[in-house]
Amino acid sequence: METATAVRRTTLKIVVLGGGRVGGAIVRDLVGEDDYDVLVVDVDPVRVERLTDVGADGVIADLSTPKTVAKAVKDADLVVGAVPGFLGYRTVEEVLKAGRPVVDISFFPEDAFGLEKLAAEAGVPCVFDCGVAPGLSNLVLGHLEASLDGCDSFHCLVGGLPVERKWPWEYKALFSPGDVIEEYTRPARLRHGGVEVTVPALTDVELVNFPGLGSLEAFNTDGLRSLLRTCETPNMVEKTLRYPGHAVRMRILREAGFFSTKEVRAASGTVKPRDVTEALLFSAWHYEEGEPDLTVMRIVAEGRVNGQAVRHTYNLLDYYNPDTETSSMARTTGYTCTGIVRLLASGLWTEPGLTPPEIIGRDETCFQAVLDHLAERKVHMFHRVDEI
Repeated sequence: METATAVRRTTLKIVVLGGGRVGGAIVRDLVGEDDYDVLVVDVDPVRVERLTDVGADGVIADLSTPKTVAKAVKDADLVVGAVPGFLGYRTVEEVLKAGRPVVDISFFPEDAFGLEKLAAEAGVPCVFDCGVAPGLSNLVLGHLEASLDGCDSFHCLVGGLPVERKWPWEYKALFSPGDVIEEYTRPARLRHGGVEVTVPALTDVELVNFPGLGSLEAFNTDGLRSLLRTCETPNMVEKTLRYPGHAVRMRILREAGFFSTKEVRAASGTVKPRDVTEALLFSAWHYEEGEPDLTVMRIVAEGRVNGQAVRHTYNLLDYYNPDTETSSMARTTGYTCTGIVRLLASGLWTEPGLTPPEIIGRDETCFQAVLDHLAERKVHMFHRVDEI
């Protein structure tokens, strides 16, 4: 391990595992806090150097090995998990084995509740899915279920997009193509009339108008995750937003076998189609330095207060910040995460064990603290309530 040490030292040691675009935004946000001493761990020396330049300490290390994770967090007061999704579950597992509190944004495909026993035994807070969706959307539903006499429906539309639409994909991703493909291949779980329903991803495509953006398409993906286990709202749907035409392109690739992990024989030898697809999409979907993106989310929830039916609408539209050179997806995801980190660091949230964000959202003080944290960074959720 190579270590680079910044001059500034403060009191609470926060270790950020992963220094990519989102992890980097998290580090930059946390080093602005007077009471935090931030250490970033990443395999890429360029990423580490950039983040030590802004005031973090840095370690260059490969986090794919459990021993490396354990070594990286052994002196941490609080850990932030920002590794790629395929490493997320194992990374959180190692942090809990080390007995450290953790806030995670890796959106790993495994069932987080498999960590429930380990988190309880560790006796520390473990908050997972702490991005924009899941994450901020979960906070909103938790808040609504706690504040309404009854919440009848929850409908969330969310997506990250390039500002400029470029043929042929009209899409780019801050995450690895593998994480995006996982969303398009994993069946989507919804709830209708109190019954959980599973449907293929990329289905039920609908056009939705957003002022200032025009029409976007929304389609099913498996974004509800923990909400299906922890929330009682009988009707819940989350859909991903893209520019129109994206879903059919992805369905063609999926149905033609380009997302398959089953090996096929080609002229050059045996290959997994998905590996080739990911390699090709990595450059095609890669954001150039300084290329602007946007994040859009609309949550519509209906319920009752004192016998009156009401509709709550939350809208978020955020853009790349050229002043800080921070992408919108990194801002909305990373700053939601740092908002929750601040809850743990300040003692506003101390509950040990495995906790999804909707549980935190039920606490009015914590919910408002995260919204205020986002607003201070010019990430605004606009809220409207209508009687229906």
